[in-house]
Amino acid sequence: MRNRYSKYIKPLSIFFDLLIINSVVFFISDIQFLNGLFLIYISLFWFISSLFIEYYNIFRHTKLYQLFKLLITQTVIFILGYFTYFGFFREGDIINNQTKILLTIILSLWSFKLFVFYSIRVYRSKGNNYRKVVVLGSDSSTKKIIETLKKEKELGYKYLGFFSNKIRNNRLYLGTLKESFNYIIDNEVDEVFCSLNELKEVELRKIIKFSNTNNLVIKLIPNPNELYNKDVNAEFFGNSVAILNVKKLPLEIFENRMLKRFFDLMFSIFICVFVFSWLFPIIILCIRIESRGSTIFKQKREGINGEVFVCYKFRSMYQGKPLDIGHTKKNDERITKVGAFLRKTSLDELPQFLNVIIGQMSIVGPRPHMNVHSLKFDKEVANYMKRKSVRPGITGIAQISGYRGEIQKKSDIDNRVRLDVFYIENWSFLLDIKIIFKTAISVFSGEEKAY
Repeated sequence: MRNRYSKYIKPLSIFFDLLIINSVVFFISDIQFLNGLFLIYISLFWFISSLFIEYYNIFRHTKLYQLFKLLITQTVIFILGYFTYFGFFREGDIINNQTKILLTIILSLWSFKLFVFYSIRVYRSKGNNYRKVVVLGSDSSTKKIIETLKKEKELGYKYLGFFSNKIRNNRLYLGTLKESFNYIIDNEVDEVFCSLNELKEVELRKIIKFSNTNNLVIKLIPNPNELYNKDVNAEFFGNSVAILNVKKLPLEIFENRMLKRFFDLMFSIFICVFVFSWLFPIIILCIRIESRGSTIFKQKREGINGEVFVCYKFRSMYQGKPLDIGHTKKNDERITKVGAFLRKTSLDELPQFLNVIIGQMSIVGPRPHMNVHSLKFDKEVANYMKRKSVRPGITGIAQISGYRGEIQKKSDIDNRVRLDVFYIENWSFLLDIKIIFKTAISVFSGEEKAY
């Protein structure tokens, strides 16, 4: 297993920045100044503005001037937000230590940011927190990259060698391009630098697919034409050595995942408090009046990264009937009359808001399948594995597009997966809102295939 401790740097930095802001206000301000509203406002303002300008997007190759650019931009925005609070909420009040607090916050945050930046670089220069790297190709561009990786230790890369179908007379030659896949797996390589001059398009596609499957970072060493490719973005290593990154999927970005998770929690808590609290007893009573048995149906489903979890639903079938034999069919004799209504309106899915709060599901995402179905689709449906890269959802783009319920032919699951993959590759917060809105409409209108 790879120890990817770098993933903790961003959340820890956010935590300590907010701790610094709140501590300064607490220790310097007078009692009149210190109140919960101000602390909540200033913390949220810092957090949201920092995500907006990508203040915490500090990478191994980030230069000092880029860091200062982020510091200055975030500081200016924070100052505006700081004084805006007094304009709206404390207009006309004389606030003691107002300027002193602001200057102390800025000085503390700048000092902490620079301390972390240089501490990590020093730590990496001593051979810690490194990423294992191999290079595919052996042209002049790859030689510049290799020289940079070996020379600039503070970047935190451990260069293992290169693969090529051309040049082999080198002690760091590891084999042909075809042999690179096994080596990468066996040696737990983290990042792969690929020469676009040497690799053919077919080879590059295989490498990108291989990297997605094995959670590798791919960096492309460009030819001039690729610098303007919309599917990649450029960055610079060392002395202006250009490298192209294959663009991340939206939900691979930390800020997007946090936004989605925050919305999931807030929306689910709202539903549980204002809807679930009174509707839950009514549904339970209706289910028990019609048939005996438990009111909550529990079933194991596959979640993110294939992890199995217990999915909750209101029971819509007679107790004792075989429930896991396959998808529900039209006029299925196992379904109760109350259950038919719950399924038609999707109210049977309401308990899954508890799965969302726990963190096993999201409000919007690919619908979770039973393990037996998932294993079957893994082999038969292209890109099916990609669905497992995000949390499954209570609703999804496939469901509002008519692909829900019974799978009658192979095109049904193909189209469902195609739409799920589209959602993963094109996620946005507004897309989630649109899907939720259309799902809400279908609750009142009823779904033709909801049986």
